[in-house]
Amino acid sequence: MKNDTLRVAMIVGDEREVLRQWDRTDPYFGPAPAALIAGLAGMDGLELHILCCTRQPLTAPEKIAANIFYHSIRVPRWGYLKTFYLPAILAIRKKLRTIRPQVVHGQGTEREYALAAAYSGFPNAVTIHGNMRAIARHFHARPFSFHWLTARLETIALRKATGIICNSAYTEEQVRPLARKTWRVPNALNADFFQPPTAQRAAEPVLLNVGHLAVHKNQLELLELASRLHERGLRFRLDFAGGLDGESDYGRRFLAALAPAKRAGWARHLGKLSRAELIPHLDTAHALVHVATEESFGLAVAEALARNLRLFAFRTGGIADITAGLDDTSLTTPLDWQTLSSSLESWLRSGHPPSRNTAQIIHQRYSQATIADAHMAIYRELRPAID
Repeated sequence: MKNDTLRVAMIVGDEREVLRQWDRTDPYFGPAPAALIAGLAGMDGLELHILCCTRQPLTAPEKIAANIFYHSIRVPRWGYLKTFYLPAILAIRKKLRTIRPQVVHGQGTEREYALAAAYSGFPNAVTIHGNMRAIARHFHARPFSFHWLTARLETIALRKATGIICNSAYTEEQVRPLARKTWRVPNALNADFFQPPTAQRAAEPVLLNVGHLAVHKNQLELLELASRLHERGLRFRLDFAGGLDGESDYGRRFLAALAPAKRAGWARHLGKLSRAELIPHLDTAHALVHVATEESFGLAVAEALARNLRLFAFRTGGIADITAGLDDTSLTTPLDWQTLSSSLESWLRSGHPPSRNTAQIIHQRYSQATIADAHMAIYRELRPAID
């Protein structure tokens, strides 16, 4: 390695492990880490090592880019949350001793990533993707449940880490009391969201909601609001995109409420979509309606604005950061359904005017290159003065 080359180890989840997709041959990562890794690929002066823990053997190339190495680390099934990730942390530390990075970067506090970085023995940064302590409070997590335990492990990681990379002002506010140092760097968007349109807007106004069906994302309540608008004679289609657990109480209630709307043709559930499947739906739609009450960043919002959709959303988490300085966005206080309904009705009755060009601003803020450069500055700041 050249003296001026940074050697960074990134601890992140391989989605094949996270989603138990053992038969897939190539590693892949969550949307935000994947966009950052793509931005760092080929970066001059960087040697990046990706470390992923897995319960089963997974095929993987030695390199996933000219300057990016991939390391799969076997950890037994009992080596995760049941043992507070200690076996995973120890396995990662052992691998790091052979790589000898100058900086370690943990991607997220949901599993072992942040703890392993914080206890790596090297200068380190931890990225917050979801504020697990806030989520635990939001769900009134029961003692020793997943969210309860994860929130406590997040606290340990935040106190121990050299510094915390926050994806929004909201996240920074959440972690500042515990963190030694913070940086504010938003999530990157995949380059596909900045490509030319793949489809024309539908003639009828289409409202789109993107996100896994969950109580705090309020899809059922949005469906009920849309039903009232439809009863008042407004014509539109409401599409829901995202995974759905039909066995949960919230999932069953949502499907029951959706059934008559689906028969009438004004609402439907598209299911969980890949990025390639989602983009045409974004291009067909006229507006994104995002009504989550807990949101660290708001990736779906940034992606929709990159496709020039109008936005109607609750002012929560990083959404205020994303929409700063943008026209054609309507933010309301969380759970203020009356104001949201009035905003939607006014827009629909005025002929659902399209959004003006927000894509250029979103590209400037959230391109892979922009966010990769910001991370490189953090890595250089963390790099020891004498290697």
